[in-house]
Amino acid sequence: MGYISETELSDLVEQAKDYASEGKVADYIPALKYANKRDLSIAMVSGNDMLAAGAPEQPFTLQSVSKILTFAIVLDDLGFDPVYQKVGVEPSTKSFNTVTESYNHNKPLNPMINAGALAVTNMISGKGTAEKLEKILTLVRRMAGNPAIEVNSSVASSEFETAHVNRALCYLLKSKDIITGDVDELMDLYCRQCAIEVSCQDLARIAYVLANNGVDPDTNEEILPSSVARIVTTTMAMCGMYNASGEFAVNVGVPAKSGVSGAILAVVPGKMGIGIYGPSLDADSISIAGRQLLQQLASRLKLSIFQT
Repeated sequence: MGYISETELSDLVEQAKDYASEGKVADYIPALKYANKRDLSIAMVSGNDMLAAGAPEQPFTLQSVSKILTFAIVLDDLGFDPVYQKVGVEPSTKSFNTVTESYNHNKPLNPMINAGALAVTNMISGKGTAEKLEKILTLVRRMAGNPAIEVNSSVASSEFETAHVNRALCYLLKSKDIITGDVDELMDLYCRQCAIEVSCQDLARIAYVLANNGVDPDTNEEILPSSVARIVTTTMAMCGMYNASGEFAVNVGVPAKSGVSGAILAVVPGKMGIGIYGPSLDADSISIAGRQLLQQLASRLKLSIFQT
């Protein structure tokens, strides 16, 4: 990366690890409760260069980071206006799985909260769950440059069996004609997309493709239209960190998306993609050590998109 060494990055990771004791892992999903709270890793990609610290090859599941990928798929397939008819792009003041205050003009506020993400997943075209899931996996693999990426079936099953609030959201969405079809089929697909397993290295490269206007850094092939990359990145900046998005914009200042596995994907437009994993979560269900690490990194490297 030029302006920070591997040793310096490792030092930042070790310093941020101390914050992990203040959080807790997402034990409401049984398969995630065994994670080590002090795990913390990062990878940064800029062009063909990668810098990493911690255990950047350690696998974890995307969880809500998958929402930006399904959003990209339906935007690419349908265009913005048809998607916007079902899901808005306004920030939320409540937690990601809330039922109250999830709606504006009778549709989910944004595609980053669960209600909006479920509506987006319902819009993915395909003959059945397997075909739709393959569509998601294909995009993830291409953006990550890793054809070996798969779903962690045990995590998917664990989520499916305990996803009572999400099922309730599905029925609410169905009552408003936001989603159609069988709720359990939608939940099966949604839980599988959340359980796609990646590493920090994969996550950073996915982020860099977004930072690079949807273009693969190795082949210069367009994976996503630049217009889709722009909408996804902008929505991340406004809504990607849920009800903490405003504070995150002030303190960090880059578009980012978190997941309850402890994943954080961050985009520095035109410059860098960042992938972080730290399973200890704060009150906003965001990696507590990961957020601290990203804040320190953004300050040190002047990454904020609001800073000149």
